[in-house]
Amino acid sequence: MIIICHYNEIALKGKNRTYFEKILLENIGRKIEDEISPQVAEYVKRISGRIIIKPAENIAKEEFFILKDVFGINNFSFAQECSQEMGEIKETCWKILKEKSFETFRITASRSEKNFFLKSDEINREVGGFIVEKNKKKVKLKNPDLECFIELVNEKAFVYADKYSGAGGLPVNSGGKALVLLSGGIDSPLAAYFALKRGVKTDYVHFHSLPYTSTASNDKVISLAKKLKKFQRKSKIFMVPLASIQKEVLLKCPEKLRIILYRRMMLKIAEKIAQKNKYLAIYTGEAVAQVASQTLENIFVINEAVKMPILRPLIGFDKSDIIQKAQEIGTYEISILPHEDCCTRFMPKHPETRGKLTEVYLAEKKLDVDKLIEEAMNNMEIKVI
Repeated sequence: MIIICHYNEIALKGKNRTYFEKILLENIGRKIEDEISPQVAEYVKRISGRIIIKPAENIAKEEFFILKDVFGINNFSFAQECSQEMGEIKETCWKILKEKSFETFRITASRSEKNFFLKSDEINREVGGFIVEKNKKKVKLKNPDLECFIELVNEKAFVYADKYSGAGGLPVNSGGKALVLLSGGIDSPLAAYFALKRGVKTDYVHFHSLPYTSTASNDKVISLAKKLKKFQRKSKIFMVPLASIQKEVLLKCPEKLRIILYRRMMLKIAEKIAQKNKYLAIYTGEAVAQVASQTLENIFVINEAVKMPILRPLIGFDKSDIIQKAQEIGTYEISILPHEDCCTRFMPKHPETRGKLTEVYLAEKKLDVDKLIEEAMNNMEIKVI
């Protein structure tokens, strides 16, 4: 058995393609080592625009379904390897197809070596005719019950009938690293997922209100980071106390601006962490108008607190779309567990929905912003996942 992994977007990378392929190879190798065994694959290598994995003997193919969580893989298949001799290709196709139930089929061949004595459509006709003689089934080029693929690569032929979807996107670690504001809710883990899908290595910052709230939110973000770990090898969480800052805002600033001021302080702290640790951007799970702090006016005012890029991959999503995708990636059930979010502490009755910078500046003048940020970072904990 041979496992063939195909990629899509990487193939369009031109002169940078080798860079992305190298990282994808490394990620596949580490995924296999970490979740199955270092001895489970004889080799993992690139051959002519695809990744080939040779499993060790007596390893069940089900073990390799972990590949569906490797970003960069568009699809993968379990193939039979044979020579490029047409008689052997025909017999290998028949060996695979005779085990399956179908009425119509098609053969789809592709050649990396264009000097093969038959063209792809000629291979299709010759092998298809052989299968028809064997089982009297019908060839159907559009929407057949079954499709058998033949890939001629590196003086070998690989034959398979099933394709399994991969995660797509780009390999993690190919797009720099960023910091994700992880709240414990439904949205922010999904924002992290979409960052990872674009090849971005993610770590997390979580703001909590201990000791005035329980440890539930901290426990949740650790569980969420562990769930996201299937997409990247390891991560860390910066656990930042916000209670002292909230107390100062409560005592000194207008009630309606509390949430805006909390969010601006969070971004200021996240920016400090990012600058110190060489993160290139900050991700959040915000979507336009989902809550009071996420109107365009408030997003503008909150964004102004920092100079670093703030990326919001969910900005145009409906909540139902967010929930559906969170269910697909496995974070939803953790996110809906009850917890006290730090921003809900001392919530104003009527939060500002159209913040103005002049009002926010006046409010922040009442705070010793630099001192509050320094204290929060001094009391920060780092959890390695």
